[in-house]
Amino acid sequence: MRAFVILPLLVLQFFAQTMTVRANVGAAIPYGPPYTPTKCNGNSQDQFPPGNMFAAVSLSLWDNGAACGRKYRVTCLSGSSRPCKSGTIDVQVVDLCRDNPCPASLLLSRNAFSVISSNSNERINVEYIEI
Repeated sequence: MRAFVILPLLVLQFFAQTMTVRANVGAAIPYGPPYTPTKCNGNSQDQFPPGNMFAAVSLSLWDNGAACGRKYRVTCLSGSSRPCKSGTIDVQVVDLCRDNPCPASLLLSRNAFSVISSNSNERINVEYIEI
């Protein structure tokens, strides 16, 4: 009888540990046009997702170009003037940060940034996870 109780508990614990999702914490800033050319698709206007919800990423997320097309769910956590709006955004990677060193983990298009921050120029702390 004891084995019938312990075995299902061990199976549940195994799945709970393997299904754990970990988010990353970093900084985000807005960036504006010109958005092309990008490192992912050059001058193509088709690369930008609907609503212009896209991002450029720092070298640490770039992954030798494998980041192109990746999608991240981003949530504002904090900023110096309490800029965070509720909710999250989903952005698609279209470029590598053009500055070296990059000033943030994520450079969000102005459209994307304005959805999660009330201050259009302030660096914010974000949580992001690949989706």
